[in-house]
Amino acid sequence: MPRPFRFGASLLDPAPAEEWRAKCRRVEELGYDVLLVPDHLGMPAPFPALVAAAEATERPRLGTFVLNAGFWNPALLAREVTTTDALTGGRLELGLGTGYVRAEHETAGLPWGSPGERVAHLRRTVEELERLLGPEGRVPLLIGANADRVMRLTAERADIAGFTGARLVPGSTTGKLAPLTAEQFDERVARYRELAAGRAEPAELNLLIQMVVVTEDREKAVRPLLERVPELTVDQALELPILLVGTVDEIVAQVLAQRERYGFTYLTVLEPYMEAFAPVVEALRER
Repeated sequence: MPRPFRFGASLLDPAPAEEWRAKCRRVEELGYDVLLVPDHLGMPAPFPALVAAAEATERPRLGTFVLNAGFWNPALLAREVTTTDALTGGRLELGLGTGYVRAEHETAGLPWGSPGERVAHLRRTVEELERLLGPEGRVPLLIGANADRVMRLTAERADIAGFTGARLVPGSTTGKLAPLTAEQFDERVARYRELAAGRAEPAELNLLIQMVVVTEDREKAVRPLLERVPELTVDQALELPILLVGTVDEIVAQVLAQRERYGFTYLTVLEPYMEAFAPVVEALRER
């Protein structure tokens, strides 16, 4: 029996207080289960944004999606987690990742480090949070991963395994991503399952959806993507797990097929697509 679906909306754009609260209320009205905030320079600061979201809403859980561990000292992060969880009434879910935008570290005057160093810092952060918060203060943990070293940590420690369905373009310092094909994604999910085979309880699997387009013409909708990723064919683009394109019924069928193929039951959409995806949320509520 698969897990029930959960749906999250990630709010990207900073806003004045009343506008922010209105956006948060809209997430709740649309039926989303989790309201999320990323951790990038130029976007809302995660913890105060989530406290404000808690004041404006009653039902959704509230998550970081995901914190760049390189921005954070573990002891100070533990303080933020404890305070935010208390001020949100225990609704916090903590998402963590290594970070992938070198330019943001340079702007902030923070060391970037090698991939191995960034993974090691993420591991230390997770371990220190567990030590400092203890079982009673622990909140649900999502770790976002594509590479084996972080997947191994996810398999060991995370309640939620987060997949992006994309990888960093080699040499990019600004976080430019290229999508994984469906076949490449099969391999990554299979690798995670191999690493997580010894878990007592399986993790919830999360997928970040990059685009939602409700349309009668699926091919037309993906052609702008093909201009940016010319190595993909139309058929390959339409199979990408991170794109949901078609009528509402077709998108519902895509989501159900992805649950069957990969095991994803927790889907996150970006703020520009939360209205378009809302009818799918409603249609899948009891599926």
